[in-house]
Amino acid sequence: MGKKRKHSDVVVPAAKEEETAPERPKRTLLGWKDKPENQQDSTTSTGFKNKEKVLVTCSRRINYRYRHLMMNLVSVLPHCKKDNKVESKATKGATLNELVELKSCSSCLFFECRKHKDLYMWMSKCPNGPSVKFLVNAVHTMEELKLTGNHLKGSRPLLTFSSNFDKDPHWKLLKEMIIQIFGTPKEHRKSKPYHDHVFVFSIVDDHIWFRNYQISCPHTGADKIDRGGLEKMTLIEVGPRFCLNPIKIFGGSFGGPTLYENPFYVSPNQYAYEFNGQIRSLEKRQKAGKYAKKVKAKTRRKMHEMSNPLETDEFADMWKE
Repeated sequence: MGKKRKHSDVVVPAAKEEETAPERPKRTLLGWKDKPENQQDSTTSTGFKNKEKVLVTCSRRINYRYRHLMMNLVSVLPHCKKDNKVESKATKGATLNELVELKSCSSCLFFECRKHKDLYMWMSKCPNGPSVKFLVNAVHTMEELKLTGNHLKGSRPLLTFSSNFDKDPHWKLLKEMIIQIFGTPKEHRKSKPYHDHVFVFSIVDDHIWFRNYQISCPHTGADKIDRGGLEKMTLIEVGPRFCLNPIKIFGGSFGGPTLYENPFYVSPNQYAYEFNGQIRSLEKRQKAGKYAKKVKAKTRRKMHEMSNPLETDEFADMWKE
């Protein structure tokens, strides 16, 4: 019989290392790209990234001209989202805040039409505010102007402001809101990585006037423009055009405490009432003038009859018998 094997002689096989698949390299438009070892994950970066998104919607029974203006703004703002029409009621603020949250947006542009002729624009930061209500005047859409300017869809705009925005606190607040809402975030997935048009905001007569210009650099393939050659650059207007008359600035989103109220604002209803009142007074004066003329004519006729009496007719009483 053979000898028994001692337990100390048992050889334990070495454990095999777990075989894992190598990390797949990153794929780009130019091919596969190996990830460098010293590159940190993007999720661990602490830098600020602008994720601004704007919800653009309107109220029911809006005029076709104002709807075209809204679509023009949608075409020049690549970071915006559209939604269905919202009923213009007292509870529209809660409805719009809920829509903004469902669409994962942080701001809202709401076009509210009254009486099919008066357009109001709400500019709000959701859900905590602030918000501004404007009266929109002097509306000219791209289709109406037919200007020669043109720029690529989705390109990022340059925002320029007049020096009046730095005078009063409410203008500073409006400037900051316009920068956040109309400024396209860098590296947005629907935006182009360059600037070829300018948004101009200027204050004239306590109104904000908006213009959109194309940056034109006339050159050929052989003669390219140098860096900083601003003398050769020109601005060509694209559209749309409109004028914003600020009414109130609220502390919350679509409501809340009033931070500023425009003392020079006159509502369209009051203006129409005063204008119609002037027309009615003129009509009353004209009618009163006609009546006075009739009374004077009757008086002159009586005086003429009294001064020129008719001669008695000798045959006037002949047939009375």
